Amino acid sequence: MDLFDAGLQAQLEREQPLAARLRPRTLDEFIGQEHILGPGRLLRRAIQADQLSSLIFYGPPGTGKTTLAAVIANTTRSHFISINAVLAGVADIRSAIDEAQERRKLHSQKTILFVDEVHRFNKAQQDALLPWVENGTVVLIGATTENPYFAVNRPLLSRSRVFQLRSLEEESLRRIVAQALADARGYEGKQVELAPEALDHLVDVANGDARALLNALELAVETTTPDGSGTHPISLEVAEESIQRRALLYDKEGDYHFDTISAFIKSMRGSDPDATVYWLARMVYAGEDPMFIFRRMLIFASEDVGLADSDALQVVVAAADCYERVGLPEGRFPLAQAALYLATAPKSNSAFAFFDALEAVEQEQDEDVPNHLKDASRDAEGFGHGANYLYPHAYRDHWVAQQYLPDGLQGRIFYTPSNSGREARRGTEVRRRRELQLAAMAEGRQAGGEVLTSSPPDRRRDEWLQRATNNVSEQLERQRERVFAALATQRHHLILDLNAGAGLFTWEALRLVPEGGVWTLAADKTTAVTIQETAAHLEALERPEVLTGPIDQLESLLQEREPDLHFDAVVARNALAGCTVKNQVLSVLARTLAPGGVVSLVEALPAQAQRLHQLVDLTALGQPLAAAVAAAEESIYGDPDNPLVNWDAANLEALFVEAGFVAVDVQCETVEGRRRVTPHHLSHWFSPGGEKNRTFAYHLLQRLDQREVERLKRHFAAHLTNKTVAWNSTHLYLQASRRRAGG
Repeated sequence: MDLFDAGLQAQLEREQPLAARLRPRTLDEFIGQEHILGPGRLLRRAIQADQLSSLIFYGPPGTGKTTLAAVIANTTRSHFISINAVLAGVADIRSAIDEAQERRKLHSQKTILFVDEVHRFNKAQQDALLPWVENGTVVLIGATTENPYFAVNRPLLSRSRVFQLRSLEEESLRRIVAQALADARGYEGKQVELAPEALDHLVDVANGDARALLNALELAVETTTPDGSGTHPISLEVAEESIQRRALLYDKEGDYHFDTISAFIKSMRGSDPDATVYWLARMVYAGEDPMFIFRRMLIFASEDVGLADSDALQVVVAAADCYERVGLPEGRFPLAQAALYLATAPKSNSAFAFFDALEAVEQEQDEDVPNHLKDASRDAEGFGHGANYLYPHAYRDHWVAQQYLPDGLQGRIFYTPSNSGREARRGTEVRRRRELQLAAMAEGRQAGGEVLTSSPPDRRRDEWLQRATNNVSEQLERQRERVFAALATQRHHLILDLNAGAGLFTWEALRLVPEGGVWTLAADKTTAVTIQETAAHLEALERPEVLTGPIDQLESLLQEREPDLHFDAVVARNALAGCTVKNQVLSVLARTLAPGGVVSLVEALPAQAQRLHQLVDLTALGQPLAAAVAAAEESIYGDPDNPLVNWDAANLEALFVEAGFVAVDVQCETVEGRRRVTPHHLSHWFSPGGEKNRTFAYHLLQRLDQREVERLKRHFAAHLTNKTVAWNSTHLYLQASRRRAGG
C-alpha cells in the first residue's frame, strides 16, 4: 500500500457511517443476542476457545450478523477472508480457496471465509465452495436475512451450525445509543443532549434494528445546529424527522412473507380477532397483494371453518368479489370483514375426512362397488346391477339405512363431526344414523354367524402384558417425557440436571438445546467418569459440563467453574430425597435460575413405598406377630431423622414457596407395577444390617427376637421366592418457576 492508498483508507474510515464506525471489536463490546452469546452459551465458548466450525448467522437486518463476524475476525488466530455474495463470483471463491491452501501449506494456519448475504450465492457458487468446507480448507461463516433452510443448499447447510439472531430488545438499543454518545468513534467529542422522549421514539421506531437506530441518531446529530453553548439538542421533533416511519421486515418472496401469512392463518384458527387484524394490517402495510390474502382465506374457510359455519365460504367469496369491484383503499373494508368473520366463526376441520378416505384408497386393495349401488341403467337385467337399492326419498325423512361402503370397509369411519356451530347439530344426527347403519350391517351378516367373537382369558398372556406395561424402562420414559414436557425449551437454552445418574435426563437435554448448553451434577467421581466417557464421541463444545460432588455443594461447584451462570431450566430425578438441607439447595436453585426459568423434577416418595409385610398373608403366624411385623416396618417410614422419609409432597411444596418460587405445582402418581422377588431380594431384606445400614431385619429386631425374625424369613421365602407380586410405587412431579424480572 503506497502513501496515497493509506491516505484514502484513512479518509474512508473517517467518513464511514456511525453504524460502521461503532462496530464492536470484541465480544465484551457486543450488545444483545444474549441467547447465543451469554455466559456459558456454545457460540461464546467456541469464539473464546477459537474452536469454530462452519456457522451460519440468520436474522433480520441490523441485529449484528456482520458485526459478529468482525468480532470473530478480531479474536481468532485464523486467517480471515471476507466476501459479499452479491459481488463475488466463482472466481472470487477460487481465489479465496487458493489463498487458504497456501496459508495452510506454508504457515499451518486455518482460514475463516466470511460470506455476507450467503443466500445470494447461486447453486453453482455454493457447490464450488462445498468441497473446501467439507475437507476443512476453510471454515465458512455465512450471514443471511433469509431462512437458511430454504436459501442455502442442503449439503452446505448440513455441514454448518445455524444460529438465529433476534431483533434487538429495547434495553439493548438504549445501551447502543449510550455507547454511541460516549465512544470516541462516535460523539464523545460533541455535546449531544438527547431528550428522553426523543430516545423513546428512536428506539420504538427502529423496531429492533441497531443500524436503523444509529443511522437515525447520526442524521439527527449531524443536521442539528449547535446552540450557543455548542450543544446539539435532539428534541422529539428532530427524532421524528430523522426516523419517520417504521420499516417492516417483509419480503413478498422471502421468509418474512411466509412467516407473516402463517401467523395470520394461525391467529384466525385460534379465533383471536385482535391478532388476526394485526397480522392483516402488517401485510397490507407492507404492500402484500390483497388477492393473495383472499385466496388463503378461501382455503381457510373450507379447511378450518368448514361445516361449522357453511356461510363462511360464501362470505369470503362475496368479500373478494366486492374488493375487485371497489379496489383500494375502500376495498380494505371487505378484506377486514372477511378476516374477522373467519376469526370469530366456529371452527371445524372435518373436511380432512376426504384425505383420510384418500389414504384408504391408496393403501387398501381395490374394492368392488356394492351391487345395489351400481348403475342400473345399462345392465340391470343381465347382471342385476342396482337390484335391492333402497330409494331414500321413498322413506320418512328421506333416509334409510343401507350399505354404501365397499364390503371390506364396512364400519370404517372417516368423517368426525365437530361440536362447533351448525355442525354440532348436524353431528348428532350423523351419529344417530351411523349407529343405525352399523346395526343394518350387522343384520345383513347374521346369516354368516356372529359379528363379534370372544375368547376365554389367557392367564399367561395377561400376566405377560401386565409385566410388559410395568416395565422399568417404560416407567423411566414416562418420567422423562413428563418432566421435559413442563419446559418450554428452546435450542439456545441452558439446562442443569441435578442428578446425572446414568444420564437419562442429561442426554435428553443435550438433544433439546444443541446451541445452548447442559450442565449435570454427578454425585461421585465414578458417575462423572461414566458421563464423560459416554460423551466422548461428541465434539468437545457439545459435551455436557460435568460437576462432581454432593448436591449441597452445588453453589460452590458452579462458582468455581462459571460464577455468572444462570439456567433457563433445571431438571432432576430423585435428586432431593436424601438431602438433609433441602431448603439451602432450593435457595441456591432460586439464585441460579434465570428470571422466568423453570424447575421440573420427579422424586420417588419413599414414605409411600411398597410395604413388604403387605406382600404376604401373615395371619398364619398369629395376630401378635403379624401386628409386630407391621409396626416394625412402619417405624422405618416414621423415622423423623431419616432424610429419605421425613418429608412429603406438602412439605416439599412449602420449601419451594419459602425459597421464593412461584407457580409451584405438585402432583403425585402411584404406579401399580409387578416385581419378581428373587432370593437376592430376600437376602437383602433379612440381612442383619446395622446403624449405618438399617435393613428390614434391623428394624424387625427392635421389636422381635431373632427366632421370630427367622420364622418370618422362612415364611417370606416360602411364599415369595421367584414369585411375581404387585408392587406399587409413588412418584411426585413438581414444577416451579422463578419470578420474572418486574413480575
